[in-house]
Amino acid sequence: MNPLRCLRAFVPLAAAAILCAGCIQAPVAPTRAPGGDLVFPPPPEEARYVFERTIYGSGDVQPVDASTDLRRMVTGERGTSEGLSKPYAVAVHRGRVFVTDSAQRYVRVFDFPAGKFYKIGEEDPGRIVKPLGLDVDAAGTLYVADVSARDVKVFTAEGKYLRSIGGPKWFDRLSSVTVDPAGERLYVVDIGGVSSTNHRVRVFDARSGAHLSDIGTRGAGPGEFNLPRDLAIGKEGQLYVVDGGNFRVQVFSRDGKFLRSFGALGKQFGQFARPKEVATDTAGNVYVVDAAFGNFQIFNAEGELLLFVGERSERDGPGKYMLPSGIYVDEDGRVYMIDQWFRKVDVFRPVTLAKSAGWLQSPAKAPPANAPAPAR
Repeated sequence: MNPLRCLRAFVPLAAAAILCAGCIQAPVAPTRAPGGDLVFPPPPEEARYVFERTIYGSGDVQPVDASTDLRRMVTGERGTSEGLSKPYAVAVHRGRVFVTDSAQRYVRVFDFPAGKFYKIGEEDPGRIVKPLGLDVDAAGTLYVADVSARDVKVFTAEGKYLRSIGGPKWFDRLSSVTVDPAGERLYVVDIGGVSSTNHRVRVFDARSGAHLSDIGTRGAGPGEFNLPRDLAIGKEGQLYVVDGGNFRVQVFSRDGKFLRSFGALGKQFGQFARPKEVATDTAGNVYVVDAAFGNFQIFNAEGELLLFVGERSERDGPGKYMLPSGIYVDEDGRVYMIDQWFRKVDVFRPVTLAKSAGWLQSPAKAPPANAPAPAR
């Protein structure tokens, strides 16, 4: 059962709140269920998500074995974890969590099924200068938007450099990259900048690097952008683009035809103040991070608000954010949310997914390597 299939029942509650309050209030703190889990939304609403874990660094994925414990007892050394410095975006494939770190200039990889941590893009060829957005296709091939080099670097899941797409002549200010599951078409967002008219999405052949087309130009009309930030591909192939300076999400066909938009500047439910990244799930729902609200809002494919998770806070904690940026939904429906200020990745599990289910498990519990890939 899809975790959000029944979320439509939440919409009347949100609508009522808008009529009563007129603007978004700080969400009620999540409440622990009888079993001790932290759930969203809190009672009396039916829980939809369970807070599962936070990833701060390498120590959250690398197992500590008996020999390590013994060595520490003898030498007195302390356990160490290489933490995140300035995380920005996240993508996930079969339990491998890829996180761009713009301060450290590489991609950190938390491979939960294998119980290991490694980095991508530290060395030539394929050295990354300043990574921002990233994505992964169904085969596990990784695509990284390098804002300083103004290109997209392509790697295997293990970190072998394959090729680069684009270059300085193609982008003014590269922001994010999205690849279709088949690894055929690449959508690269050029945020442009204040003095540029090139606010657009550039489309490339993901394998050959050939430029195919462009979507949008600078403006405020239908199909036009003002500081676009990110793009996600929906269940039916629609393109959802965060149009940051116009405070909306615009929806296009696979070939770039404008279909509709939703959202506006404001504090009401379903509106935006500082939208950043966007993600979709296998049911077609759309997840939008808002850095000003400190949460992510969940919409259906038509742009109707279903739920929001998280709150702005000066103190770290589950579902608490100061500067959220990246978001991703994996094959099993888990939601990954990055906060740059607290240097973390929060992970939320749908209540319909068992704690021991899916790819984000220890090596002993991970699905077999030859298992078929789940639908993305």
